[in-house]
Amino acid sequence: MVNSLWFKWKKLRLPWRKSFLVGEDLAGNTFWEFKDVLNASRFRRIVRFDPKTHLSDVQVTPQWHQWLRHVREHPPSIQEQQQDLVRQAQIKQLARLADERWASKPSVLDKPKNHQQPPTTQINEANLNQPANAAPAQTVPASTTSEPVPKTQKVENPWGKANKTNPGEEWQPEAWTPSSKR
Repeated sequence: MVNSLWFKWKKLRLPWRKSFLVGEDLAGNTFWEFKDVLNASRFRRIVRFDPKTHLSDVQVTPQWHQWLRHVREHPPSIQEQQQDLVRQAQIKQLARLADERWASKPSVLDKPKNHQQPPTTQINEANLNQPANAAPAQTVPASTTSEPVPKTQKVENPWGKANKTNPGEEWQPEAWTPSSKR
């Protein structure tokens, strides 16, 4: 109660006052305006914080920083500062969800598993007999048809002859670990 009365008294722009209280932020910092000595038509703006607070621990919100630098004409209200805190909490929540989605996806940098899928260049032997524009073959169980299933001529896979003893075929990159050799 006494504090709010003191703030109201200091906010009055009386002619004998050298400095005027403009407002305060949610952290308890107060913001003041006073006439510039060299240019009487211009007001200077400063922030006063608790003297017990270390200078590196003082944090000024972007809205008040804009006001201090004369980018913003009117000081931010308490409601605007509270809405900004809600906005920051929402952004942190969305960033956390995005990080979780990103972490759930496999990384290219991760060491691959030993059970890899075959490359897409390998030809499926069941589809070798079909033309390129035909639909894939469907298998029908022999017990459901009355006529015998004709045997197809086996076509040899041209990729099957490839040399599978290539020395680099089984090599996988290792994760980089820094070593201190100093």
